[in-house]
This record gives sequence, C-alpha cells and structure tokens, in this order.
Amino acid sequence: MGGQREKDDGADAPLLRAVAAGDAAAMATLYDRHAGWLHARLTRRCADPEVVREVVQDTFVTVWRSAAGHRGEDAGGWLWTIAARRLVDARRAQERVARFAGPPLEPGSAGRYEPAAAPSAEDRVLAGLEYGDVGAALDRISPELREVLRATVVDGLTTREAARLLGIPEGTVKSRARRARAELRAALDLLHPSPLGGTA
Repeated sequence: MGGQREKDDGADAPLLRAVAAGDAAAMATLYDRHAGWLHARLTRRCADPEVVREVVQDTFVTVWRSAAGHRGEDAGGWLWTIAARRLVDARRAQERVARFAGPPLEPGSAGRYEPAAAPSAEDRVLAGLEYGDVGAALDRISPELREVLRATVVDGLTTREAARLLGIPEGTVKSRARRARAELRAALDLLHPSPLGGTA
C-alpha cells in the first residue's frame, strides 16, 4: 500500500488542483488512492475502528475544503499530517468526554454510553507532548527543530516523509532530530533541575 502511494505521488498534484476547483470525481479518485493506507496506518496508532473511520472521513473533508491551500509538497505526507492531527483532536475529544462522563459504568447499563477505555501508553505519550512538561520543553526549542520532532514523533512520519513534507534533505531531518533531542533534554533539565546539579 505504501508502495502504491509512492508511485502515485506525481499524479496527485493535478488531482488536488481539480479538487480545489470543486471536482467531486477527482476527490473520489484521491480518496480511492489514499484512504486504504491512511486507514491502515491510523489503525496501528488507534485500536478503535470507529475513531479511525471518523478520522479518515475528517481528513478527506479537510482536503475537500483546503485543497486550494496545498503548496505542492508530497500529497501523501500532507494527507498523513492532516490525519495525524485529526487523530490527536479525536483523542482530546475522547478525554474531555471521559472527564465529564463520571465513574465507569457496569456492563449492560441500558441507555448509557460505554466508558472510554483506559488510555494506551502511546495516548499518554502524545498527551504529554501536547500538555505536559515535554510540551512546555518543546516550546523552548527552536522552531526548525520543533517542526522536525513534530513531524517524526507526533505525526509519526518516516525520515523520508518528513524530509518531503518539510522540503529539506533527509540528512538534515536526521541531524535536526538529534539536535532537537539534545535541546529537548536541556529544556527539560531547566524545567526540573537535578538536586545534585549544583553540588559537583
């Protein structure tokens, strides 16, 4: 599926121009070309098939509305960035619902929603990237390093996809990712200095 996406990237630009002009047939072709691999990749990050379906649908609604803003970058990377952000939004919405839903329900409670499943380790990591100390530390590093971390960690892109998405060489993605991790560690140390740090 990923190979199909690689081969079809060059044909996506005219499709996106047609979508921007309101061509529903072009939108259907774009959907047929990309929905499968998006669904498969989202499923690796989210076990709830209903959420995955909604995220895929929301992704293509966003594409329909914003195709005119596509700047010619790799369509696959662009679509995945939209999908990954929609997945984060869906998780935030689930967390808000869970906070206000009250205590977990007993199985078989009639007329009530099922309780949300406990967040996975990945959900907790992603939430930390947005809200916790890691998110605060991310805000302290330089923007070009932050965008590499967001592409490769938050959006889950490969080095190659991140390079194409950001318009920089793969080697630059790798070197910026190393620098970003070092700056992130330093920023986290500033937020939580070691009690032994000043005694050496």
